[in-house]
Amino acid sequence: MRFFASFLLFIVLSIPVSAQVLSHKKTFTEADTLRGSLRPERNYDVLKYHLDVKVEPDTKFISGSNTITFKTEAELPVMQIDLFENMQVDSIIYKGENLDYTRRFNAVFVKMQPELKQDQVDSLQFYYSGNPIVARNAPWDGGFVFSEDEEGNPWIAVAVQGTGASLWYPNKDHQSDEPEEALIEISVPNGLMNVSNGRFEGRENLQNGFTKWSWKVENPINNYNIVVNIGNYTHFSDRYKDLDLDYYVLPYNLEKAKKQFEEVKIMMDCFYEKFGAYPFEEDGFKLVETPYLGMEHQSAVAYGNKYRKGYLGTDLSGTGIGLRWDFIIIHETGHEWFGNSITAADIADMWIHEAFTTYSEAVYIECRWGKEDALEYLKGIRKNIGNYAPLIGTYGVNSEGSSDMYYKGANLLNTIRSIYNDDKLWWKTLKDYTETYRHRIITSQTTEEFFDAATTVDLKPVFEQYLRHPDLPELQVRKKGNQLEYRWKADVSNFEMPVDVIIDGKEKRLFPTEDWKILPQKISEKTDFKVNEAEFYLGFTGF
Repeated sequence: MRFFASFLLFIVLSIPVSAQVLSHKKTFTEADTLRGSLRPERNYDVLKYHLDVKVEPDTKFISGSNTITFKTEAELPVMQIDLFENMQVDSIIYKGENLDYTRRFNAVFVKMQPELKQDQVDSLQFYYSGNPIVARNAPWDGGFVFSEDEEGNPWIAVAVQGTGASLWYPNKDHQSDEPEEALIEISVPNGLMNVSNGRFEGRENLQNGFTKWSWKVENPINNYNIVVNIGNYTHFSDRYKDLDLDYYVLPYNLEKAKKQFEEVKIMMDCFYEKFGAYPFEEDGFKLVETPYLGMEHQSAVAYGNKYRKGYLGTDLSGTGIGLRWDFIIIHETGHEWFGNSITAADIADMWIHEAFTTYSEAVYIECRWGKEDALEYLKGIRKNIGNYAPLIGTYGVNSEGSSDMYYKGANLLNTIRSIYNDDKLWWKTLKDYTETYRHRIITSQTTEEFFDAATTVDLKPVFEQYLRHPDLPELQVRKKGNQLEYRWKADVSNFEMPVDVIIDGKEKRLFPTEDWKILPQKISEKTDFKVNEAEFYLGFTGF
């Protein structure tokens, strides 16, 4: 039991900072369905959120409202709005009248009077209050973080991916729907600053000991990306091309931050080239120092890597390459393209966030230090792969696949690049993907079909095996006289995938199937046969 607990701790610490569900449960409850399914009560499209919330550090209490502007997609007699059951519903106002509601688990069912018609654009005000769940180990569990900086000032933040944004404010808590814009107004004690997503709109002294800080987002944004960051921040800025770079850090870390954050412009050079322009230029780019390690909060990336190289000074690949750069800056900014701009409609498809973002680490390495180092890094992170469950979770119940979506997902993408066998085509396809689905909510199928269409090789069985089965395809090789035979063993029927092997020092591409094939060339007792492991991630049994 002690070994198992240690193994779980290793898995948690080796997972890049991101989602908090990672359950891959076999059985589900009504609460899971209420959160994860698109029920008739959710037949509306959110157009805008206007949050007006007061945060009281001493009592860890929040109160305020969310004005939700929406368009109905069907007749809507009852509307589901999500808010964790420990939070108080103070009132729900529509056209000046209080609406009746019922609650089940973390869902609030609002009886609309009069009943809403299809294609109706309207809004309501949802007033609420309470003590939100406090995270015990953010960002790996969801909640508020109430802490203090080294000078004793309140330092507060929130991280709720997977757990749900409805932990702290009422919303339609499903990844398939994002507001087109958001106004985030947070009132905090005088002397503190709040930094949220988007552009700073101004501040107002409320004459009651609190100051309201207003931020406006002009792009679609995931619910879990809407955040508060409250502290005694100091601000400095920079610019990359037409993109504003803003940094909010604790005053005593200012000089360290100015030096460390120079890496942002080097990173942007790489990501602009490989992925296209920053997807949220209208909202600018921010790094905000947080009391937890980090999170990909859109246009306000949470940074808590303590101004170290690597992942809190360690290298997740074990190669030393990960100590050349700041993991949180690179990984969490990669999510701006993969996860924030391109978003999975269902949390079951979160691999399209995490695989591509983990792969962006290798992309950055390749930009700076070359392909050989990038391949070594990708091979190194395989030690964190468990191959214990599929990368895709269960749809409609707020369930992710396994944490292998990070490292196995990145190595799947590297394997597909190797299958392409044409780097020019690979980079073109990757950039086309990010630009085609910019600000779009998509499915795994969309991603699979896009990369499949770019090559003559049929990638459907490859995606099927790597995404929907825990085991790797296994290349089996055996001697038969002075010849070699080879085939695939896989869960997917009629599995086929080209693979590069090295025979006596020379690389050769094989096209195995489920049936034994004979290698035409003769072999000797000293013949050396290897898989090109740097470019292909697979199982192998040989002679």
